[in-house]
Amino acid sequence: MANTGYLFPGQGAQAVGMGKDIYDAYDYVRDTYGKASEVLGYDIAALCFEGPIEKLTETKFSQPAILVTSAAALEVLRRSGKLPEARATAGLSLGEYTALVFAGSLTFEQAVFLVDKRGRFMQEACDNSNGSMVSVIGLPPEKVEEIVSQAAQKGVVCAGNYNSPLQVVVSGDRPALEEVSNLANEAGAKRVIPLNVAGAFHSALMSPAAEKLAPFVEEADVVKPEVRFVSNVTGSFAESPEEIKQNLIRQVDNPVRWSQSMQLLVSEGIRDFLEIGPGRVIAGLMRRIDPDAKVTTLLSLESFDSLG
Repeated sequence: MANTGYLFPGQGAQAVGMGKDIYDAYDYVRDTYGKASEVLGYDIAALCFEGPIEKLTETKFSQPAILVTSAAALEVLRRSGKLPEARATAGLSLGEYTALVFAGSLTFEQAVFLVDKRGRFMQEACDNSNGSMVSVIGLPPEKVEEIVSQAAQKGVVCAGNYNSPLQVVVSGDRPALEEVSNLANEAGAKRVIPLNVAGAFHSALMSPAAEKLAPFVEEADVVKPEVRFVSNVTGSFAESPEEIKQNLIRQVDNPVRWSQSMQLLVSEGIRDFLEIGPGRVIAGLMRRIDPDAKVTTLLSLESFDSLG
């Protein structure tokens, strides 16, 4: 039985130069970037390889850049002859789109088109609000949710990302986040870390972006995935095209249940995972979710050579 989970990173994994060595090595990778540039209307390869990092980090640019880089790495794996049979797939927030491409539910060009819209609409929502995020480490989700409920009197606030059993990222208005920080410290949190992000992702402050994205997702040609796909919104498997579409819309202003999603895959007996794309965020989170799970990160030529 297949026993490999395919995982794809989200926003925050970007770095200038990501994917450059596989771009230089393979014509088909250059084709991948070329197709994306045609959809986007700008040279995504130049942005990924030359930056500047300030531009690459902007939500409207980082999202398509990470998607394209991850898809290019996936194509290298597919053509290497070393592709392990997949048991399931998932992506961290933005990474869901790459997971759906991998599962055959979305075409690459559709994913690039939707992620371009998603990034631009989320950037607009960030610019029109005063939100941010803080990471609360060392408290269980139930305690963080209780703190969030208390802090809601100060403004919009919610649990935005369930990253691991003892790490929840809280998203919302800055005054409410300040209250969350105070209450979390009083409750014995190990650390409360303000995040350097553009806005309050996965909160109600992103609802304008979700509303603008909705018609584009609804019009997309989404088909039933060929590989079992886990949705961030529910932390459970989703297979009907309509459910997948609605979850992609909801995902913008609802919490990312990553910890629950990974616990589901582990409960299914999956112990080997491939993190395909830039960064090592997923590998780091998995160590906190299940230290016995093995995560191999794939992007550079050297990493692909190590597959054996």
